[in-house]
Amino acid sequence: MAGRLQGKVAIITGAGAGIGEAIAHKFAREGAKVVLAGLPDDPVEDVARAIRENGGEAEACPGDVADEQAARRCVEKAVERFGKLDVLVNNAGVFIEVAECQDYSVEAFDQTIRNNIRSTFLMTKFALPHLQKTRGVVLSAGSESGEMGEGNNAPYGGTKGFIHAFMKGVAFEQGQYGVRANCVCPGPIDTAWTHKETGPMDAQMEKMTVAGTVLGRRGTPEEMANIYAFLASDEASYVTGALWYADGGTTIAKGGPGQQVPGTLAEQPQPTLPLEHSHDGLKNKHTENRLH
Repeated sequence: MAGRLQGKVAIITGAGAGIGEAIAHKFAREGAKVVLAGLPDDPVEDVARAIRENGGEAEACPGDVADEQAARRCVEKAVERFGKLDVLVNNAGVFIEVAECQDYSVEAFDQTIRNNIRSTFLMTKFALPHLQKTRGVVLSAGSESGEMGEGNNAPYGGTKGFIHAFMKGVAFEQGQYGVRANCVCPGPIDTAWTHKETGPMDAQMEKMTVAGTVLGRRGTPEEMANIYAFLASDEASYVTGALWYADGGTTIAKGGPGQQVPGTLAEQPQPTLPLEHSHDGLKNKHTENRLH
């Protein structure tokens, strides 16, 4: 039985770890040929190799897609290698500093804007002429924080609010070409970003983040990848301009409902994808907690 993405060609940015790694494996399992973009020190080559070893077709494209020429080259590589482009997944982004706004560093602000917003704009800009030919789709990483804000990382939430509006605008103007555009909006996911050992959160923020979900747990990268696969497929052919929340109920939560969930119900589902870098998304990146 053919996969739901059989014959499609997809670019996935931020594909070396976390949700991006899971999307890459899921798309390949569903039959897509994938080009995996990531920073030069991200393990995109490892992910591409793992996909090929499992019978898929994958090409790594190391580089900083917040750079204009690198973004253009990434799109060109996909078209040259596989002949077309059907899906762009704008998953690249950073969560590198925790601080109240008056203490938030200008350096971290600039880096967050560059990696979260500029990369999404550039990749979308260069992909659209090719997506118009295939009646393709752009999927971008939103967040519940784009709706609710992100206390102690207000600039991060602001970048996600931009991406929500940006995808809605792209969906509106590109509908005339048959191109769809949507956001997937995760809540706290089991990646480097939500663990105090691997990211800028402290123990209290980590505990509050998980307690703020109705389901009482983090989501998994694979759960997010499943949603991306649906939205990239022809099964979602009437879905455009949507903000697809997959946040464990964070946006409807009041207080700390996750603390009331029994332990047996708060267990994560067992993975089926061969993921090796779920918690590596912040390796070789400077993170800082500036909370007093």
